[in-house]
Amino acid sequence: MLDINLLRTDPEKVKENIRKKFQDAKLPLVDEVVALDKANREAMQKADALRNQRKVLSKQIGALMGKGQADEAEKVKSQVNAMAEELDALQAKEEEYKEEIRKRMMVIPNIIDDSVPIGRDDSENVEVERFGEPVVPDYEIPYHVDIMERLNGIDLDSARKTSGNGFYYLMGDVARLHSAILSYARDFMIDKGFTYCVPPFMIHGSVVTGVMSFAEMENMMYKIEGEDLYLIGTSEHSMIGKFIDTILDEETLPRTLTSYSPCFRKEVGAHGIEERGVYRIHQFEKQEMIVVCRPEDSMEWFKKLWQFTVELFRSMDIPVRTLECCSGDLADLKVKSLDVEAWSPRQKKYFEVGSCSNLGDAQARRLQIRVKGTDGKKYLAHTLNNTVVAPPRMLIAYLENNLLPDGRIAVAKPLRMYMGGKEYIG
Repeated sequence: MLDINLLRTDPEKVKENIRKKFQDAKLPLVDEVVALDKANREAMQKADALRNQRKVLSKQIGALMGKGQADEAEKVKSQVNAMAEELDALQAKEEEYKEEIRKRMMVIPNIIDDSVPIGRDDSENVEVERFGEPVVPDYEIPYHVDIMERLNGIDLDSARKTSGNGFYYLMGDVARLHSAILSYARDFMIDKGFTYCVPPFMIHGSVVTGVMSFAEMENMMYKIEGEDLYLIGTSEHSMIGKFIDTILDEETLPRTLTSYSPCFRKEVGAHGIEERGVYRIHQFEKQEMIVVCRPEDSMEWFKKLWQFTVELFRSMDIPVRTLECCSGDLADLKVKSLDVEAWSPRQKKYFEVGSCSNLGDAQARRLQIRVKGTDGKKYLAHTLNNTVVAPPRMLIAYLENNLLPDGRIAVAKPLRMYMGGKEYIG
């Protein structure tokens, strides 16, 4: 959510940002907010004037009664009572204006960084850099489910019976590899100085609307029927929510946390759920990293975060590339975002395995996450998040890139301690 002062002082900047994101339908919201804000401030000024008049008249009542002028005092009392009714009406109007302003402000997109490429959708994202040589071996790389099934590592049929499409049972060494990757990612981030955390897996609606846009919420979140609780789509939601309504001392920043959680997603939209495969599913697990920092430090942390993911994947010999997300592909709260994609030797192309985002002060404004500076002044923090690993997508990349000609899977050195010393699966 933007600072309303920006709409007061430079509404054209907000409109131009909306155009850059190809959301022209939202352009009228800017003028509506400006008009509502003006009306609200006028109502507040009128209410303040009425309160001052009431104080003056209330003093007159006492003076008149002291002089024995009861009839005059009653006339003034009538005026005061009429003012009270008008004041109540103005206060109700103020609340109405505030709610209408908030509804519109919640869907006006955040101001994107000047470095963000302009484009309509993810087809116009820009490749930044490649890490590692993408290799296509001279032997067949089967579909990832086929690889898992040959290793007795997945059971989709049973999951369809218990839960439907978009779920799976991981079995045996494939399940163990899945857990090994998460454990390695956890320790990797701890070694980078991040504090490990296991957060709540359900959060209140006020936290949901604080960390994401309404469109994302509608397409992603599962609500617990009859309760003000939602299943998290990623641990970023509850991790950022951890700081709701807090004032952080500047000396304690940055707050760097890495969190494990299951993730639950509707996956509503164009892509849908795969009937056979585990690339897009309703339930998965994830290791996440989040940072709460000073505004002047957020872009430096943005670079560090995506570099951690690249380093992790390269430590397991998985080629990756980074893509700068264009303006039309950015969620409304994001200032800047970069995707990390892993190489698929089967498809002979890269696919997304993580996303690094700088949200500026948007989440902090919604959740009231403030910082107390050394001078005693308070300001909004900046928040960032990034995927460390998210099996099973990471598992797909790992299996394809570590499949040997004889059908076995090589276990990368960093994972062997979590796999009982095994060098191969199969």
